Amino acid sequence: MGVMRIEPQTITHLQEWLGKTETLQDVVTAAPVRALSATLDRHDPVPNNGSLLPELWHWLYFLPCALQSEIGPDGHPQRGGFLPPVPLPRRMWAGSRIQWLTPLAVGDAIERISRIESVTHKAGRTGDLIFVLVKHAISNQHGLALIEEHDIVYRDAPGPDDKPVTPTQAPTGATWSKTITPDDVLLFRYSALTFNGHRIHYDRKYVTEVEGYPGLIVHGPLIATLLVDLVRQSIPACTLKSFEFRAIRPTFDINPFKVSAKPDLAKDPTGKTISIWAEDHEGWLTMQATAVLA
Repeated sequence: MGVMRIEPQTITHLQEWLGKTETLQDVVTAAPVRALSATLDRHDPVPNNGSLLPELWHWLYFLPCALQSEIGPDGHPQRGGFLPPVPLPRRMWAGSRIQWLTPLAVGDAIERISRIESVTHKAGRTGDLIFVLVKHAISNQHGLALIEEHDIVYRDAPGPDDKPVTPTQAPTGATWSKTITPDDVLLFRYSALTFNGHRIHYDRKYVTEVEGYPGLIVHGPLIATLLVDLVRQSIPACTLKSFEFRAIRPTFDINPFKVSAKPDLAKDPTGKTISIWAEDHEGWLTMQATAVLA
Protein backbone atom coordinates (compact mmCIF):
# COMPACT_ATOMS: atom_id res chain seq x y z
CA MET A 1 0.00 0.00 0.00
CA GLY A 2 1.16 3.51 -0.74
CA VAL A 3 1.74 6.12 1.90
CA MET A 4 -1.37 8.07 2.88
CA ARG A 5 -0.67 11.59 1.75
CA ILE A 6 -4.05 13.31 2.00
CA GLU A 7 -5.40 14.37 5.39
CA PRO A 8 -8.98 13.38 6.32
CA GLN A 9 -9.97 17.04 6.65
CA THR A 10 -8.87 17.62 3.03
CA ILE A 11 -11.15 14.77 1.88
CA THR A 12 -13.99 16.32 3.91
CA HIS A 13 -13.32 19.68 2.24
CA LEU A 14 -13.32 18.11 -1.26
CA GLN A 15 -16.65 16.40 -0.48
CA GLU A 16 -18.18 19.88 -0.23
CA TRP A 17 -18.10 19.95 -4.05
CA LEU A 18 -20.66 17.10 -4.23
CA GLY A 19 -23.79 18.14 -6.11
CA LYS A 20 -22.15 21.30 -7.47
CA THR A 21 -23.42 22.08 -10.97
CA GLU A 22 -22.27 24.15 -13.93
CA THR A 23 -24.40 25.12 -16.94
CA LEU A 24 -22.81 26.14 -20.24
CA GLN A 25 -24.22 27.09 -23.65
CA ASP A 26 -22.60 26.57 -27.03
CA VAL A 27 -23.38 26.15 -30.73
CA VAL A 28 -22.30 23.17 -32.84
CA THR A 29 -20.24 25.05 -35.42
CA ALA A 30 -18.81 23.53 -38.60
CA ALA A 31 -15.14 24.63 -38.35
CA PRO A 32 -14.07 22.20 -35.57
CA VAL A 33 -15.87 19.35 -37.38
CA ARG A 34 -13.89 20.03 -40.57
CA ALA A 35 -10.68 20.34 -38.56
CA LEU A 36 -11.16 17.05 -36.66
CA SER A 37 -11.98 15.26 -39.94
CA ALA A 38 -8.65 16.48 -41.31
CA THR A 39 -6.84 15.55 -38.08
CA LEU A 40 -8.21 11.98 -38.27
CA ASP A 41 -7.24 11.83 -41.98
CA ARG A 42 -10.88 11.37 -43.06
CA HIS A 43 -12.31 12.37 -46.46
CA ASP A 44 -15.62 13.58 -45.04
CA PRO A 45 -18.06 15.81 -46.91
CA VAL A 46 -17.82 19.48 -45.91
CA PRO A 47 -20.11 19.90 -42.87
CA ASN A 48 -23.12 22.17 -43.27
CA ASN A 49 -26.04 23.08 -41.02
CA GLY A 50 -27.89 19.85 -40.34
CA SER A 51 -24.80 17.58 -40.81
CA LEU A 52 -24.89 15.03 -37.98
CA LEU A 53 -22.09 15.26 -35.43
CA PRO A 54 -20.17 11.96 -35.20
CA GLU A 55 -20.14 10.24 -31.83
CA LEU A 56 -17.64 11.68 -29.31
CA TRP A 57 -17.17 14.85 -31.36
CA HIS A 58 -19.23 16.70 -28.75
CA TRP A 59 -15.85 16.97 -26.99
CA LEU A 60 -15.08 19.79 -29.48
CA TYR A 61 -17.58 22.04 -27.67
CA PHE A 62 -18.02 23.54 -24.19
CA LEU A 63 -14.26 24.05 -24.09
CA PRO A 64 -12.55 25.26 -20.90
CA CYS A 65 -11.56 28.91 -21.29
CA ALA A 66 -9.41 29.75 -18.27
CA LEU A 67 -7.66 33.10 -18.44
CA GLN A 68 -3.96 32.89 -19.28
CA SER A 69 -3.18 34.22 -15.78
CA GLU A 70 -5.09 31.26 -14.28
CA ILE A 71 -3.02 28.54 -15.97
CA GLY A 72 -0.90 26.35 -13.68
CA PRO A 73 2.68 25.17 -14.39
CA ASP A 74 1.45 21.98 -16.14
CA GLY A 75 -0.71 23.98 -18.57
CA HIS A 76 -3.97 23.00 -16.85
CA PRO A 77 -6.15 25.69 -15.29
CA GLN A 78 -5.35 26.10 -11.59
CA ARG A 79 -7.46 23.99 -9.22
CA GLY A 80 -10.79 25.09 -7.79
CA GLY A 81 -13.86 26.54 -9.44
CA PHE A 82 -16.28 23.86 -10.67
CA LEU A 83 -13.92 20.91 -10.08
CA PRO A 84 -12.73 20.36 -6.49
CA PRO A 85 -9.18 21.63 -5.74
CA VAL A 86 -7.53 18.21 -5.37
CA PRO A 87 -3.97 18.71 -4.05
CA LEU A 88 -2.37 15.97 -6.18
CA PRO A 89 -0.20 16.92 -9.16
CA ARG A 90 -1.30 14.48 -11.87
CA ARG A 91 -4.77 14.64 -13.37
CA MET A 92 -5.98 12.13 -15.96
CA TRP A 93 -9.15 11.34 -17.87
CA ALA A 94 -9.66 7.77 -16.62
CA GLY A 95 -12.74 6.90 -18.66
CA SER A 96 -16.30 7.76 -19.66
CA ARG A 97 -19.71 6.13 -20.16
CA ILE A 98 -21.89 7.80 -22.78
CA GLN A 99 -25.46 7.24 -23.98
CA TRP A 100 -26.88 8.94 -27.08
CA LEU A 101 -30.60 9.74 -27.11
CA THR A 102 -30.85 12.21 -30.02
CA PRO A 103 -28.13 13.04 -32.55
CA LEU A 104 -26.47 16.45 -32.41
CA ALA A 105 -26.08 18.32 -35.69
CA VAL A 106 -24.12 21.29 -36.99
CA GLY A 107 -26.11 24.46 -36.28
CA ASP A 108 -27.68 23.17 -33.05
CA ALA A 109 -27.73 25.48 -30.04
CA ILE A 110 -26.67 23.19 -27.19
CA GLU A 111 -26.59 23.33 -23.42
CA ARG A 112 -24.54 21.21 -21.01
CA ILE A 113 -25.43 20.78 -17.36
CA SER A 114 -22.56 19.19 -15.42
CA ARG A 115 -22.82 17.87 -11.88
CA ILE A 116 -20.20 16.54 -9.45
CA GLU A 117 -21.64 13.10 -8.62
CA SER A 118 -18.91 11.75 -6.36
CA VAL A 119 -15.48 12.45 -4.88
CA THR A 120 -13.80 9.26 -3.64
CA HIS A 121 -10.43 8.64 -2.06
CA LYS A 122 -8.42 5.43 -2.42
CA ALA A 123 -4.97 4.63 -1.11
CA GLY A 124 -3.23 3.11 -4.14
CA ARG A 125 0.00 1.17 -4.38
CA THR A 126 1.91 4.35 -5.21
CA GLY A 127 0.06 6.70 -2.87
CA ASP A 128 -3.27 8.47 -2.81
CA LEU A 129 -5.79 8.51 -5.61
CA ILE A 130 -8.80 10.83 -5.78
CA PHE A 131 -11.58 9.94 -8.23
CA VAL A 132 -14.04 12.64 -9.28
CA LEU A 133 -17.13 11.56 -11.22
CA VAL A 134 -18.79 14.31 -13.28
CA LYS A 135 -22.12 13.69 -15.02
CA HIS A 136 -22.79 15.81 -18.11
CA ALA A 137 -26.24 16.13 -19.71
CA ILE A 138 -26.23 17.79 -23.15
CA SER A 139 -29.45 19.03 -24.74
CA ASN A 140 -30.35 20.56 -28.10
CA GLN A 141 -33.65 21.91 -29.45
CA HIS A 142 -35.13 18.37 -29.38
CA GLY A 143 -34.39 17.90 -25.67
CA LEU A 144 -31.81 15.71 -23.92
CA ALA A 145 -29.32 14.45 -26.54
CA LEU A 146 -26.61 12.66 -24.57
CA ILE A 147 -25.57 11.75 -21.06
CA GLU A 148 -21.91 11.27 -20.19
CA GLU A 149 -20.36 10.09 -16.95
CA HIS A 150 -16.75 11.27 -16.90
CA ASP A 151 -14.18 9.78 -14.51
CA ILE A 152 -11.26 12.01 -13.55
CA VAL A 153 -8.42 10.56 -11.47
CA TYR A 154 -5.85 12.62 -9.56
CA ARG A 155 -2.68 11.00 -8.28
CA ASP A 156 0.73 11.80 -6.92
CA ALA A 157 3.84 11.95 -9.08
CA PRO A 158 5.61 8.58 -8.80
CA GLY A 159 8.59 8.31 -6.48
CA PRO A 160 11.98 6.83 -7.47
CA ASP A 161 11.14 3.49 -5.80
CA ASP A 162 7.69 3.03 -7.38
CA LYS A 163 7.47 -0.03 -9.59
CA PRO A 164 5.39 0.27 -12.78
CA VAL A 165 2.01 -1.47 -12.79
CA THR A 166 2.11 -4.97 -14.32
CA PRO A 167 0.78 -4.61 -17.87
CA THR A 168 -2.15 -6.60 -19.33
CA GLN A 169 -1.89 -8.43 -22.67
CA ALA A 170 -4.25 -7.01 -25.30
CA PRO A 171 -7.04 -9.27 -26.62
CA THR A 172 -6.47 -11.17 -29.87
CA GLY A 173 -8.70 -12.16 -32.79
CA ALA A 174 -9.64 -8.66 -33.94
CA THR A 175 -12.11 -8.42 -36.83
CA TRP A 176 -10.88 -4.90 -37.66
CA SER A 177 -7.53 -3.27 -36.86
CA LYS A 178 -5.64 -0.15 -37.75
CA THR A 179 -2.13 1.03 -36.87
CA ILE A 180 -1.82 4.66 -35.80
CA THR A 181 1.53 6.46 -35.98
CA PRO A 182 1.19 9.37 -33.57
CA ASP A 183 3.35 12.46 -33.92
CA ASP A 184 3.70 15.97 -32.50
CA VAL A 185 1.40 17.45 -35.14
CA LEU A 186 -1.48 15.04 -34.47
CA LEU A 187 -1.22 15.69 -30.72
CA PHE A 188 -0.87 19.44 -31.19
CA ARG A 189 -3.90 19.60 -33.49
CA TYR A 190 -6.06 17.63 -31.06
CA SER A 191 -4.87 19.79 -28.15
CA ALA A 192 -5.73 22.91 -30.16
CA LEU A 193 -9.16 21.60 -31.18
CA THR A 194 -10.10 20.79 -27.58
CA PHE A 195 -8.31 23.91 -26.23
CA ASN A 196 -6.33 21.61 -23.95
CA GLY A 197 -3.26 23.40 -22.62
CA HIS A 198 -1.92 20.36 -20.71
CA ARG A 199 1.78 20.36 -21.59
CA ILE A 200 2.22 16.56 -21.47
CA HIS A 201 0.64 16.41 -24.96
CA TYR A 202 2.87 18.87 -26.87
CA ASP A 203 5.84 20.05 -24.77
CA ARG A 204 8.47 17.32 -25.09
CA LYS A 205 11.00 19.06 -22.81
CA TYR A 206 8.37 19.43 -20.08
CA VAL A 207 6.97 15.89 -20.33
CA THR A 208 10.38 14.19 -20.30
CA GLU A 209 12.30 16.44 -17.88
CA VAL A 210 9.60 17.54 -15.42
CA GLU A 211 7.11 14.65 -15.52
CA GLY A 212 9.68 11.97 -16.34
CA TYR A 213 7.81 10.27 -19.18
CA PRO A 214 9.63 8.84 -22.24
CA GLY A 215 7.63 10.88 -24.77
CA LEU A 216 4.54 12.98 -25.39
CA ILE A 217 1.36 11.39 -24.04
CA VAL A 218 -1.40 10.65 -26.55
CA HIS A 219 -4.68 12.11 -25.21
CA GLY A 220 -7.10 9.54 -23.77
CA PRO A 221 -10.09 11.14 -25.54
CA LEU A 222 -8.16 11.14 -28.84
CA ILE A 223 -7.56 7.38 -28.50
CA ALA A 224 -11.25 6.90 -27.61
CA THR A 225 -12.19 8.94 -30.71
CA LEU A 226 -9.89 6.75 -32.84
CA LEU A 227 -11.56 3.61 -31.40
CA VAL A 228 -15.00 4.89 -32.39
CA ASP A 229 -13.62 6.01 -35.76
CA LEU A 230 -12.42 2.43 -36.43
CA VAL A 231 -15.99 1.19 -35.86
CA ARG A 232 -17.37 3.97 -38.11
CA GLN A 233 -14.94 2.97 -40.90
CA SER A 234 -15.58 -0.75 -40.47
CA ILE A 235 -19.39 -0.63 -40.21
CA PRO A 236 -20.46 2.19 -42.57
CA ALA A 237 -23.57 4.22 -41.64
CA CYS A 238 -23.67 2.75 -38.11
CA THR A 239 -24.85 4.87 -35.20
CA LEU A 240 -23.95 4.28 -31.58
CA LYS A 241 -26.43 3.88 -28.76
CA SER A 242 -23.73 3.81 -26.08
CA PHE A 243 -19.98 3.77 -25.63
CA GLU A 244 -17.75 3.31 -22.61
CA PHE A 245 -13.99 3.34 -22.28
CA ARG A 246 -11.36 2.95 -19.62
CA ALA A 247 -7.76 4.13 -19.92
CA ILE A 248 -5.44 1.33 -18.76
CA ARG A 249 -1.92 2.71 -19.31
CA PRO A 250 -0.38 5.71 -21.07
CA THR A 251 0.40 5.74 -24.79
CA PHE A 252 3.44 7.71 -25.95
CA ASP A 253 4.10 9.24 -29.35
CA ILE A 254 7.49 7.52 -29.72
CA ASN A 255 5.97 4.28 -31.14
CA PRO A 256 3.02 3.33 -33.32
CA PHE A 257 -0.01 1.85 -31.56
CA LYS A 258 -2.94 -0.23 -32.76
CA VAL A 259 -6.72 0.15 -32.45
CA SER A 260 -8.79 -3.03 -32.87
CA ALA A 261 -12.40 -4.15 -32.65
CA LYS A 262 -14.54 -7.27 -32.87
CA PRO A 263 -18.24 -8.01 -32.26
CA ASP A 264 -18.67 -9.49 -28.77
CA LEU A 265 -20.92 -12.37 -29.88
CA ALA A 266 -20.61 -14.15 -26.53
CA LYS A 267 -22.23 -11.16 -24.81
CA ASP A 268 -24.60 -10.21 -27.63
CA PRO A 269 -25.40 -12.69 -30.48
CA THR A 270 -26.99 -9.88 -32.55
CA GLY A 271 -23.49 -8.48 -33.18
CA LYS A 272 -24.46 -5.00 -31.99
CA THR A 273 -22.07 -5.02 -29.01
CA ILE A 274 -18.55 -4.28 -30.21
CA SER A 275 -15.49 -4.86 -28.05
CA ILE A 276 -12.81 -2.29 -28.92
CA TRP A 277 -9.32 -1.79 -27.57
CA ALA A 278 -6.01 -0.05 -28.08
CA GLU A 279 -2.61 -1.65 -27.59
CA ASP A 280 0.94 -0.34 -27.63
CA HIS A 281 3.82 -1.51 -29.83
CA GLU A 282 4.61 -4.28 -27.31
CA GLY A 283 1.05 -5.66 -27.38
CA TRP A 284 0.07 -4.30 -23.95
CA LEU A 285 -3.52 -3.16 -23.48
CA THR A 286 -3.74 0.65 -23.19
CA MET A 287 -7.51 1.25 -23.50
CA GLN A 288 -10.54 -1.01 -23.20
CA ALA A 289 -13.89 0.02 -24.66
CA THR A 290 -17.34 -1.24 -25.61
CA ALA A 291 -19.72 0.26 -28.17
CA VAL A 292 -23.36 -0.73 -28.59
CA LEU A 293 -24.83 0.00 -32.01
CA ALA A 294 -28.32 1.47 -32.30
